[in-house]
Amino acid sequence: MGYEVCLKRKLSMDRIWQQLTIRSDEMNKKIHKIMACIDFSEYSLMVLEYSVELAKASETNILVYNVINESNYYSMAAVSMYAQVQVLDENETRELKEGRLEWMNELMEKHFPGEKLNISFRVDVGFPSEQILKTIETENIDLVIMANKGRGNIARFLFGSSAEKVFRNSPVPVVSVRERKKFKRQ
Repeated sequence: MGYEVCLKRKLSMDRIWQQLTIRSDEMNKKIHKIMACIDFSEYSLMVLEYSVELAKASETNILVYNVINESNYYSMAAVSMYAQVQVLDENETRELKEGRLEWMNELMEKHFPGEKLNISFRVDVGFPSEQILKTIETENIDLVIMANKGRGNIARFLFGSSAEKVFRNSPVPVVSVRERKKFKRQ
């Protein structure tokens, strides 16, 4: 990335951070903990980039968070009734969690080497939107950063959107990141 692009991104992140610091007459709330929701899609790195830049600007903690989608288990269980497909047991679930935690560490080490940030990692099993909302409460999250993949209206109608459910029900601000080239106005 060129110096000018980095400078523009830094200035942009500083402006975003200023807007995210909540102020009123009686309160000046600082954001202490950011939840970076990743699903290992092409958008995950973008979510991490925004999270890291915001955290650097404010000395904020980051929780890198992933949910193993429980609905995938139900689909496999339904298929296993008709075919010989084994549904994951506790040991396989534990191994899957450990593998995802390794991927998270590798992602951070590869793309953000030497960053001196307070970062923790967590992987849960469940329905993504429900798990994200629960974790916001249990981890005392102040800000959520996640990608909105921009599913079409039919897919959203049939399956719902985890991001949309989080946006509608989150008790804290949610920042949606997306790639400008893919979501350009026509």
